[in-house]
Amino acid sequence: MTTETAPLKTISKYHHGNLRQSLLLAAKELIAEHGIEALSLRKLADKVGVSRTAAYHYFIDKNDLLCALAANGFRRWQTSLDKLSCNQLPDRDKFEQYVLAYITFATNNPEEYELMFGRCIWKQSQCTVELQEISHTTFQHQVELIDRWQSIGLINGDSALRTAQVIWGTLHGIAKLFIDGVYNDVTRVEEIVISALPMFLAAKD
Repeated sequence: MTTETAPLKTISKYHHGNLRQSLLLAAKELIAEHGIEALSLRKLADKVGVSRTAAYHYFIDKNDLLCALAANGFRRWQTSLDKLSCNQLPDRDKFEQYVLAYITFATNNPEEYELMFGRCIWKQSQCTVELQEISHTTFQHQVELIDRWQSIGLINGDSALRTAQVIWGTLHGIAKLFIDGVYNDVTRVEEIVISALPMFLAAKD
């Protein structure tokens, strides 16, 4: 067998007619198993069962691959926001679901979340145009949700942008405490979310 081929079961596990998505799926598994530092395009190609040339056809380098993984994470979070926006829950319940969904997404996908908001991409200012666009779109959606909730008097604050930033910063901090193991009981996520809500909700007469 040459390096250009792989066992049938390896190929069938990933390909499904879309090699780029197969590579991203395999990369996510490698990061979960061994961490971001251990990921390389060579290891990725070996795992999927394709040549390195095939992997480099889709990703210029490791940074390009990491940015694509992060972009995928933002797309999945955007899908959650779309579903939240369309549901028929009362606005207070919808806000609670937004807070819970954010922390749950982060704690269920720690490696992906670290890429979405971690220093390995953003600190070095090496994010791709794809990642810049989807991350901006997703945050803008959150600002629009906050603006809606402020307009009906549900949430405190004058500026939707600044309020969205503060709420995001709070949720990010809580999520990181779980991801980093400072909080190690994930069954307490909902309890913490419920405790956090009064900090943002407008007082009612």
